[in-house]
Amino acid sequence: MFDCMSIEKFDQEIRERGWVVFEKILPDELTQNLREDSLKWIDVCSKYQIKNGINTSGDGTAHQCIGGNDSIDRFIDMHLFHKYIARYFDDKPYICNCCTPIGGFPGANIYVHQVHRDVRTFIPGYHLRLNMLIMCDDFTLENGATYVLSGSHKTEGRPDDDVFERQHERIVAPAGSVSLFNSALWHRGGHNATDRKRVALTIGYGRPFVKPQMDYARMLGEDYGRGLSPLTRQVLGYNARVPVSLDEWYRPVAERLYHADQG
Repeated sequence: MFDCMSIEKFDQEIRERGWVVFEKILPDELTQNLREDSLKWIDVCSKYQIKNGINTSGDGTAHQCIGGNDSIDRFIDMHLFHKYIARYFDDKPYICNCCTPIGGFPGANIYVHQVHRDVRTFIPGYHLRLNMLIMCDDFTLENGATYVLSGSHKTEGRPDDDVFERQHERIVAPAGSVSLFNSALWHRGGHNATDRKRVALTIGYGRPFVKPQMDYARMLGEDYGRGLSPLTRQVLGYNARVPVSLDEWYRPVAERLYHADQG
């Protein structure tokens, strides 16, 4: 677990700007492995997109990429930023909401390039969700480093395009850097004008009572869950499952699917 920024500084940056960056924090080997596995998952998910008529060639993204017994699973199990994520959620339990590799393909123009925020519900001052952006390549002005509008997590309405373009900042940092930002922050991906993919892995974390995009615990299964550490079981939603039968509902406290501390 990293301890490279004081909690006081983290609190201030997240409160005022809505985002922080840990520069060049991951080892080169882990960063490269995450890059390779992100691209592997993009190939897998592109086949689903094409088969189900979502698009004709894949859009360079993948979703819910957990359970492949790869570096992404291992990274989640490391909990390197748990100190900061837990602080964001008031030192209460949290779960993984989504896991999305993004290829940053040269010339691509897809949904991530639109100004957006990653949570639809806005509750002033309340931390509902947190984004983690893992930079598997250098993020530069030329290859599409993410645009963010500092402080925009404090207001409900979408900023005017001209305001966003005048006041945005860019998350420019070397490969192996990680950004954490309030999911209510308005942001967009940049267009890659180089000839090399700009790969990123994004992971969303949220309150346990907010439905994740994928029911990871049921997708992965109980056998998979039994081999996880207590914190990883928590993060993958094993403590916040919804019963689907009366037999699952009527269980002793220690065996209940939704634990009492999940909010």
